[in-house]
Amino acid sequence: MDLDQISRVGTTAAYGGGAVLKKYLGRLNNVRKKDTIDIVTEADIESEQIIIDSIRKVYPDHSILAEESGRLNEGKTYQWVIDPLDGTINFAHGLPICAVSIAFVARNQVAVGIVLNPFSGEFFMAIKGRGARLNGRPIRVSNTDHMIDALLATGFPCDRERVLDDLLTQFEAGLKSAQGIRRLGSAALDLCNIACGRFDGFWQQDLEPWDTAAGTLIVTEAGGTVTDDTGHSYHHHLKQILATNGRIHNDMLKMMSNRRTDESFHFSG
Repeated sequence: MDLDQISRVGTTAAYGGGAVLKKYLGRLNNVRKKDTIDIVTEADIESEQIIIDSIRKVYPDHSILAEESGRLNEGKTYQWVIDPLDGTINFAHGLPICAVSIAFVARNQVAVGIVLNPFSGEFFMAIKGRGARLNGRPIRVSNTDHMIDALLATGFPCDRERVLDDLLTQFEAGLKSAQGIRRLGSAALDLCNIACGRFDGFWQQDLEPWDTAAGTLIVTEAGGTVTDDTGHSYHHHLKQILATNGRIHNDMLKMMSNRRTDESFHFSG
């Protein structure tokens, strides 16, 4: 499989979806609730269709896993994992912290990851084994090696009432151990911010493959570490994620472990 061509097709698809988001920001007419908090807009639907159409013009037989359309053409060796609008709640409120996220998966391994924020103009891409880039320039994770100096990020699941106590315990643990915590509302962008050194660590639970598939490759190709919240190998079908610059990963795993057992915690440095 020609990954250079894959990246070109994915790039074209991402910018097509991004153009839809730019068209609709601040001009939405239809916002529908999937459940109490989770929503979908006409921008999600139109962006996803343009992305799928763009990919299928070149690769009509590839499988697709997309947030709004679900699984299409299952059982294939090659799959595209698509989030047409990561950060829909931000978008619905006119907040341009959101992205198009597209991953190409070959034999169950992410080989290309693309994340575009069409409003900031930031375009992140990684190809397996070739590093990660932001607008064409190589990026690396930060050198922060002490938790007290780290800027962390997290996100809350839509079904937050079910795990509210755990979420608050996690957040408290982060506040006690780090320099600060941010909650931007887009897992794809949080992962990209790890990759380019703006954040040092990110954790979240109850995620879907389209939230993380592209971003995790971008992090690892930028030199970062991605596991689940117990330190086991991460796969984009897992629900829990911990992504860091690698240097504070063990301390963050300790933080995750201690909040699960409700023990006191202390970090070196």
